Amino acid sequence: MAPADSEIFAPLLHQTAHAWRLKLDQRLKPMGLSQAKWRTLLHLSRAEASLTQAEIAARLGIEEPTLVNLLHRLEKSGWVVRREALHDRRCKTVHLGRRAAHVIDEINTAASELRHELIHGISANDLKICIRVLKKVRNKAEEGVRNGRMARKGNDTR
Repeated sequence: MAPADSEIFAPLLHQTAHAWRLKLDQRLKPMGLSQAKWRTLLHLSRAEASLTQAEIAARLGIEEPTLVNLLHRLEKSGWVVRREALHDRRCKTVHLGRRAAHVIDEINTAASELRHELIHGISANDLKICIRVLKKVRNKAEEGVRNGRMARKGNDTR
C-alpha cells in the first residue's frame, strides 16, 4: 500500500531543503565556506540591524554554545567581528568582517543561479501553488511554536 500524500509531505520537504543546501554547499566550498559559515554570513548580511549571538543561533536553529564555537572560528579567519552590544554589555553583536563583505555577492550569485537551475521548467502556476502551500504550513508550524513558548512562559508563575 502506497503512503498517503500527507505522510510523504514532511519527509519530502525536509529532504528537498537538505538536498538544496548540500548543492549550494558544493558550489561554495571552493570559496572556503562550509554550510555553517555561509548560512551564518547570509543571515548577517540579510539582517536589518546587527544581530546578537542568541538571535543568530535562533535563526540558524542551533544551540548558542555551538554558535559560539563557530563564531570564534569565523572571527579568527576574518569573516566576522563581535562587539559588545550597546543595549547590554553581556551580549555580543556580530557584524560581517572585511573578508565576508567581498564574498556576500558571490554567495548570493551562486544561490540565485542554483535557485534558477532547480526551479527551471516548473510552471509559474505550479510554483505559486507550492509557495502558497509552504507558507500555510510554515505559518501553522510557527503558530504552534509561538503558542508553545507562550504557554510555557505563562505556566512559569511559581
